Amino acid sequence: MKPEDLIARFQGDMEVKNFSPRTITNYCARASLFLEYFSGKDIRQLSFDQIKDYLHHLIKVRNNGPSTIKCTIGAIKNFYTFTLNMKWKYRNLPVPKRPNHIPVIISKEDVCKIISSTINLKHRAILEVLYTTGVRISELINLRVRDIDSKRMQVRILGKGNKYRLTPLSGHCLDTLRSYWKKYRPEKYLFYGLNGREKYSRSSVRRVLAKSVRIARVKQQIVVHTLRHCFATHLLESGVNIVTVKNLMGHTCLKTTMRYIHVQKRADMDRHPFDDFL
Repeated sequence: MKPEDLIARFQGDMEVKNFSPRTITNYCARASLFLEYFSGKDIRQLSFDQIKDYLHHLIKVRNNGPSTIKCTIGAIKNFYTFTLNMKWKYRNLPVPKRPNHIPVIISKEDVCKIISSTINLKHRAILEVLYTTGVRISELINLRVRDIDSKRMQVRILGKGNKYRLTPLSGHCLDTLRSYWKKYRPEKYLFYGLNGREKYSRSSVRRVLAKSVRIARVKQQIVVHTLRHCFATHLLESGVNIVTVKNLMGHTCLKTTMRYIHVQKRADMDRHPFDDFL
């Protein structure tokens, strides 16, 4: 079977498994590169060392980072198990360690400045939803009107792995969303692009935030995911317990949420202990 036919079958297999469109796109791209690299070889007979050497090639020659390598391994594993119907026997493939980055956190005051600087009602609603619910950018653009439950004051979010979670709906954000709905009347998705037919794009969300940050004159390096980091950190600073924050963030592992403990502002250290004698 030709490589392009195998990739088409792989795509169909993932669609049947209800993988997210973004995951399908990424996995197909990584599997295509894998088949291209081993062109002329029987991929069913590849050894552990051959696949490990391929990963080494991606790191040293193509300068792929840990996230890309992890994605590649996931793509190859699913390609073998779904499309080739083979047992996955390469469980000990080395995965590069990710750098332990500390997330950028800005103050509640700076978040308010960014949102207040946003004049366009749709853009303001987008930023308020991002911050007050902690959604990822992919979750934001897939939000539907029916996901906003004003009676129970909750937002229903479809997260990674097609798993739903609930997060509280801010009263202020609900007021903004009501004003937004009256003006734009979205039908299926909560946020649409300019033509009103396609859901809002990731790039548009990024541009909205960048413009508001610039107008608000906030100096930190801020991306859309920064608002999600701030959501978690500000909750912890407000006294919300870490297990609740984990569930609101949609984290599978508590260890992922634990990193916000290291960046929260400690209530018992509002004043630096050295300030008394310096």
